[in-house]
Amino acid sequence: MTQQGVRWTADQVLALAPDAASRKAGSRLGSAGPWSEAGDSGEGAVWGLCKGSGSKPYQTVIDVADSAGPAYKCSCPSRKFPCKHALGLLLLWAGQDGTVPRGPAPEWARQWLEGRRKRAEEKRAEGTAGSPGTGDPEAARRRAERRAERITAGATELEQRLTDLLRGGLAQAEQAGYGMWEETAARMVDAQAPGLASRVRELGAIPASGPGWPVRLLEECALLHLLDRGWLRREGLPDELAATVRSRVGLPASADGPPERDHWLVLAQYDTSEGALTTRRIWLYGTGSGRTALLLSYGAAGRAPELALPVGLAFEAELSAYSGGGSGRVALGEQFTPPAPTRIRPPGVTTTEATARYGEALRSDPWLDSCPVTLDRVVPTPAGDSWQLADADGDLALPLTPTAVARAGLWRLVSLSGGAPVTVFGECGHRGFTPLTAWPEGPGEAVPLC
Repeated sequence: MTQQGVRWTADQVLALAPDAASRKAGSRLGSAGPWSEAGDSGEGAVWGLCKGSGSKPYQTVIDVADSAGPAYKCSCPSRKFPCKHALGLLLLWAGQDGTVPRGPAPEWARQWLEGRRKRAEEKRAEGTAGSPGTGDPEAARRRAERRAERITAGATELEQRLTDLLRGGLAQAEQAGYGMWEETAARMVDAQAPGLASRVRELGAIPASGPGWPVRLLEECALLHLLDRGWLRREGLPDELAATVRSRVGLPASADGPPERDHWLVLAQYDTSEGALTTRRIWLYGTGSGRTALLLSYGAAGRAPELALPVGLAFEAELSAYSGGGSGRVALGEQFTPPAPTRIRPPGVTTTEATARYGEALRSDPWLDSCPVTLDRVVPTPAGDSWQLADADGDLALPLTPTAVARAGLWRLVSLSGGAPVTVFGECGHRGFTPLTAWPEGPGEAVPLC
């Protein structure tokens, strides 16, 4: 994380916190008072002793040069990662006031750092030595065929259920309640098509959801019908679109694209939850290729995903694309430099160009809710009961999504703008634009909005 003496900002540290309580508690530990024997190796390791309620201080050590984001070790009993002590130590280190001096790591920190890095090297060596062809390819082929048959049966059944719904009229969907959709979703799970099951559950939340719900339900039913037909006729689709259909249905995709080495800027990071699973989305921008890519990581049972890359950092690494259409998903490969703060910004487009990009993305993936876009010189302005991003040099604007309007980040964006143009990165889709990160006009750091 340290390159030529540059360290993280406090905002980048607090972006790692698993929840608001941890941010608050970590902020209280970001001063020198509770800390002793704090140190910085200058090569990506920070450590210190934090006074707690017991007789012995907590031993905290952080590997900030880990390829998947910071790794933490603390002797406190907390199950949160990072814990408040790790956040406090990073805030202390980010202060750049000499409180965390350079020096050799103590034995307790050195042992953990060496052990971790040794295990990482062994894991990389195993991955290099392993062959994707190990195992019985014939058995794998038979398993894939059996699953495809189950999905085909499920898609055929789903087509019949959609036909029955439309023949009976959409009003019966409101009368039947959510149980009808949940039972249908369970049938898709039995058919080993989790993607179909997820879309069916989304249908169940539309009836009686407000004015215009029949139109929204009909639109979503049409998209689900299109996905069904795509699966049933996948053999006649172009390779890229067929891969998108397989991914949307729920078949696992592989990161089989050629590695692409670039200097990657972290554009945004945010979490979403579905049941017990937390999904973390990290948007990256390749400064050399001009490509925007998506990293996904997951955390279960209340644990935050391990991969963490705060907004405003940049690093050199290889990324490999997953098969499929417009998702932009990639896998993180070898990392050549640790993440470090940067003032680089992605180039922006107008609101008209943003909607055109979403239209182009739909050609590869008709089920895509949104695509990543950076808007240049836009001003957040009220629009009736909602908000929009208006071109500073034109007469057009993009409405913000209801989700964006409800977030506290909207007011951060309005405050950053103050009526002046700003650069905004976010997701542009059929519901509007969701801002995720913004930069002020002229020099200034990236400001996370989510």
